[in-house]
Formats: sequence, C-alpha cells, structure tokens
Amino acid sequence: MGKEVNVLRVSMVCLVLVAVLLLLAVVALGVGSAGYSLQQIIQALFYDESGPVRVVVYNLRLPRLIMAVEVGACLAVAGALLQAVMRNPLADPGIIGVSAGAATAATTILLLFPTLVSSVPLFAFGGAALACVLIYLLAWRDGIDTVRIILSGVAINTVLGAYNSFLQLLNSDNLSSVLSFMNGSLSGRSWDHVYIITVYAFIGLVLGVCCIKNANILQLGDEMAQSLGVNVTFVRIFLSAVAAFLAAATVAEAGMISSCAVIPSSFAICVVVKQETESSTLSL
Repeated sequence: MGKEVNVLRVSMVCLVLVAVLLLLAVVALGVGSAGYSLQQIIQALFYDESGPVRVVVYNLRLPRLIMAVEVGACLAVAGALLQAVMRNPLADPGIIGVSAGAATAATTILLLFPTLVSSVPLFAFGGAALACVLIYLLAWRDGIDTVRIILSGVAINTVLGAYNSFLQLLNSDNLSSVLSFMNGSLSGRSWDHVYIITVYAFIGLVLGVCCIKNANILQLGDEMAQSLGVNVTFVRIFLSAVAAFLAAATVAEAGMISSCAVIPSSFAICVVVKQETESSTLSL
C-alpha cells in the first residue's frame, strides 16, 4: 500500500510539473515586446507559414524556449549525478569545477583560436573531462573520498576562474561574444543550436536515466554500496563523466549557467530517484 501511495505521489508531482511547464511555455511564447494571444500562437505554429507572428513565435521564441527546457534538464541531471557522487546536496557542476573546465576550453577557443569556433562543443567536453580528471587525481589518496573531491573541485574552479579572468584581461578588446558566453544567455539562439543540443541532451539524459539506480545506491554510503555489488570507484567516475558531458553541452551552447542545477537536482533526488529504488518492480 505504501509503495502504491509513493508511486501515485510521484506521478501527481510529475503531472503538475508538466502542466506548469506547458503553462510557462505558452506565456514565454506570448509575452515580449510584441505580445500575442493563445489563439495567435496556435495560428502561427500550425496554420500560418509566412506571417509576421510566425516569424517571431516560431523562428525566434520557440527555439529559445526549447533550448531553455533542454539546458535545464541537462543541468538538473548533471547536478543530481554529482550530488550522488559526493553525497552532498549542494554539489553543482559550477561549484566543483566541471563547468569551469568546459568554459575555460570554450573561452580559449573563442579568444585565441576563433577559426575553430565550430568545434567549441568538442573542446568544451574535453575541458570538462580534463577538469574531472584533475579533480580525481587531486582527491585520490588510497581511494576517493567525497570531501576531498569537493575540496579539489573548489580548488580547480578557483584556478580556472583566475585563468579565465587573465585571458579576458589580455583580450579586453575582443570580449563582445565572450562576455555573453561567460554570463550565460539564450539570446540569438536558432533552430541550428536546438538541433545540436538536442543530440547532446538525448545522449546525456539517456545515460543519466540509466545511472539512476547506481546513483541512488551511492547515497547509502560506500560500504553499503560495495556490499550490494557496486564498484564504487568505477560508478563514481562514470557518473562524473556523464555529468561532465551534460555540463559541457550546456556550456557550449548556452554559456555558463550553473547555479540553477542545485534546486531541481535536489528535488529530483528527494522525489524521483529515491522512489525509483523503492518501487523499481512497479516502475518496470
């Protein structure tokens, strides 16, 4: 009976969140310098193929809306995975240096090698992965301790932040595109950006969903996880790699948007991930 109540509660929460998301999506499509009613939005999306309302709604606002949803999903899952790895509800890709690694690589390409701008997503993932490797190397001492991971991540984040500031200081005449990138923005995003991040988000979110069970087991502690047959070190590294991939995808396409990963990922762990273990048979 308790399991049925838990599944019902999670289902109701998900339905409410989807309803709120749809409501906010309609508001986002209709509100702006040019406001449109729901009827005008529907007309522009499904019937009108060349009118001015369609240009604004379909070509300008809808791509940014879809990107906002995908970026939020990627950051939420990345935050949830890192919180599971570190057993810390405040763990975040932006706090422990993962996003900083991606941003450092992307900023270096934008400022020093502008001809390689089309490869920014690849370099961003490489930077995030390298940051993860450095964090684990600094944290390794006869095994991996969650406290040392957090301290190493904060140190890496600080060093990379100083490097980014120094790089911007040396290239102060060429910061127009980098400043919006460092602050994070969806301005000017088109359907081409949506197609790119959709591929990354699909891969990362599928891997993240596959990791839910192991991520939840890590919350029980290393000894309990090992007694359940989980290779704790391998799972931590794999979860960190998936989180780095998701963070790199968001940084490459939307810039440095980090702190919003804390609240939704904590909510996901408390409401969804925990229930996944308690009602795994029913979920399947």
